[in-house]
Amino acid sequence: MALYRGCYHLHVFRVLDVAASGSAILTEDAGKVAPPPEETIRWIDLDQQDEAQLALLRDRFGFHPLAIEDCAHFDQRPKLEEYGEYLFLVIHGFTRNGKTATQLKPIEVHAFMGPRFLVTVHESPCEALDAAWKRVARDPALARKGTDFLYYILADAIVDANFPILDDINDLLEDIEDAVLGRAERRELPELFEIKRTLSTMRRFLSPQREVFAMLAKRGDPRVSERTALYFRDVYDHLVRISESIDAGREILGNALDAYLTMVSNRTNEVMKRLAIMSAIFLPLTFVTGFFGQNFTHLPFDSDLLMWTAIFLCLLVPGAMLFWFQKSEWL
Repeated sequence: MALYRGCYHLHVFRVLDVAASGSAILTEDAGKVAPPPEETIRWIDLDQQDEAQLALLRDRFGFHPLAIEDCAHFDQRPKLEEYGEYLFLVIHGFTRNGKTATQLKPIEVHAFMGPRFLVTVHESPCEALDAAWKRVARDPALARKGTDFLYYILADAIVDANFPILDDINDLLEDIEDAVLGRAERRELPELFEIKRTLSTMRRFLSPQREVFAMLAKRGDPRVSERTALYFRDVYDHLVRISESIDAGREILGNALDAYLTMVSNRTNEVMKRLAIMSAIFLPLTFVTGFFGQNFTHLPFDSDLLMWTAIFLCLLVPGAMLFWFQKSEWL
């Protein structure tokens, strides 16, 4: 059975050991869920955790109960917490959850980074984590650079997975913006609000992560080597670019929404203007027809001349008013 098989995991641990010789050993043996032997780098991954598996991690690694409690409830904000010799980290990413660019599913990955071990816990399959797992399995020398570098590979894959998503959202924004500027349609309004909700969600999850990687990029922490700190600074730069792209998308979205509302308002004003002109034209006609259409036996000035006068006025008044509106640039 493959131990790095895309996004489809069983509810078991998977363990990747890299020995001093540089060879990689992959297993799903629960007995390996423990601190690694000397000269070995161990990555343990747990997908769709339950209480028994978290209790196993707590007992064998001595992880703090508060960190284990966080792993049981995946509603944490991005953070970095220090627990003696190991760090507890929470970061977020996104994966596609449908055909459109706005159908996304947030992914929350918890990690314990110790001197010779990296333990990752996530509630649902994560394509970026699987890609990092495959990369290390193919090139075990990467793990020999330390668990901090191993976590960098994982974090970099999760963060970089957001760039294609944002590119698709920006393409969708450009299409909607062109459509709005061409002719605003009511069907485009739900799409605008859908994109706005997606960008707000991405901003809420990804922006706080900059603080996490800013702390990892600081030199002087004994758990992060100076060499790896430079790589974490690169991840921080990527998050800054992502935040700028999200803010730019939100600005474009706001402009497109303003343009939509402006065009709809102008269209409404145009309709109201035409209706007002029609009402203004028919107002004197109503007076003329009402006056000469009075149902009296002895109407004053009753004659054929007055009838033709009424018809003439009914033709002359609309034409004169249209000429006046045109000259006044009301049309």
